[in-house]
Amino acid sequence: MAIIVCPKCRKKHIVDSNTIKKNAPLGKKIVARCKSCNHKFPVEFDKLLNHEKEKPQEDIKDPRKICVTLSKGGVGKTTTSVNLSAGLALAGHKVLLVDTDTQGQSSYTLGKKPRAGLTELLTKELAPEECIIRARKNLWLLAGGKSLAGVKRIIDKESFGAEWTLSKAMKTLDNRYDFIIIDTAPGWDQLIVNVLFYATEVLVPVALEVMPLQGLAEFMKSLGSIQKYRKEIVLKYIVPTFMDTRVKGPETIFSQLEKLYPEYMCPPIRYAETLSEAPSYGKTIFEYAPGSTAAADYKELVRKVTLDESALL
Repeated sequence: MAIIVCPKCRKKHIVDSNTIKKNAPLGKKIVARCKSCNHKFPVEFDKLLNHEKEKPQEDIKDPRKICVTLSKGGVGKTTTSVNLSAGLALAGHKVLLVDTDTQGQSSYTLGKKPRAGLTELLTKELAPEECIIRARKNLWLLAGGKSLAGVKRIIDKESFGAEWTLSKAMKTLDNRYDFIIIDTAPGWDQLIVNVLFYATEVLVPVALEVMPLQGLAEFMKSLGSIQKYRKEIVLKYIVPTFMDTRVKGPETIFSQLEKLYPEYMCPPIRYAETLSEAPSYGKTIFEYAPGSTAAADYKELVRKVTLDESALL
């Protein structure tokens, strides 16, 4: 791969040098056109190749790809996805938040109105760089939305390898980030299967309310069916949400979870009105109520995920 920079708008374009080799004779200039400003300019391909050879190879580190998922709705998936991503970014990590929900709530929660997102990436309507927006320092967003419904139908029509559609589309983005957090929709469909074929770690938020254990048990069976074909995906974290210490019910369910899944349990996210208020202002919990119990709980989750006890202290 090589990088060509437009001399007019300074937009960087990643090009496949092998493809150009097949179509451009050595020793001759080629004409490039900037997709951003439409400016045409000459490129000396020989110098481009030499610069590519001289550039030292950097160590490429695979990102940690964590999907936040559970088939049941209303358990705090988007709240956890956004605030975990924001917390990791505040801790100094480069983070990409991917929203695979047709509701597109991650954009709303972050106060953003992106013109493109995951749909354009999957359909290849736009280059990957044009589908992503910067949401905060160290935090980028690949937005979801209603248009994903059409993408789901396209994936369903694939006769072979449909489960790898997301993985193929994300290939050029993977190594630009330390963490890729994927927010998912309730239910079970082809897009969720795509997420589980792409991610390597699973984080499950479980609301400490009625019937959470049944929903978790059903999800564990579904995850097991994916693991038969893809051993890389593993359950790493169960995050209890809506812990309300004023009533007995949540604590009872929390104790049951601890007995059933002790190796995956994370400290609970305590119930707080600030968590439901923050999205209305387009803010994360760290921006809206940095001194709240909810902010403290999500900081603890960041430490759990990063294995860094000093993070965000």
